[in-house]
Amino acid sequence: MASMAGSSISMQPRHTLATTRVSGLKLVSFMNQGRSSLSFNLRPMPARLRISCAAKPETVDKVCAIVRKQLALPNDKPVTGDSKFADLGADSLDTVEIVMGIEEEFGIAVEEDNAQSITTVQDAADLVEKLCSEKSA
Repeated sequence: MASMAGSSISMQPRHTLATTRVSGLKLVSFMNQGRSSLSFNLRPMPARLRISCAAKPETVDKVCAIVRKQLALPNDKPVTGDSKFADLGADSLDTVEIVMGIEEEFGIAVEEDNAQSITTVQDAADLVEKLCSEKSA
């Protein structure tokens, strides 16, 4: 996970004697000859950084098919890269079976640490791409 530290901005307005500071998560007003000319509020935002190797669509489709088969999902139930195993009704045993199906289909071995980090179809497809590229290197 990535995180970002707060920053400060110091400004010396032309028409006032006081220095105004923007820091952290405070309401800030800039004064110009006693009148407020700009006001804004900085709010905390959660750090959201996701690095993905963007698996090929064919890989995602194969993983979707494996998930559909292992969970015996009907054809009208949508399964996409964003689908979470838990939302599709998978328990921990189902997830192990999905990983085993992926290993068999792609001829790879998934380490237990990697298997525990898989929660979505996209996670699984990205891992497949990574392991296949390492295997061929």
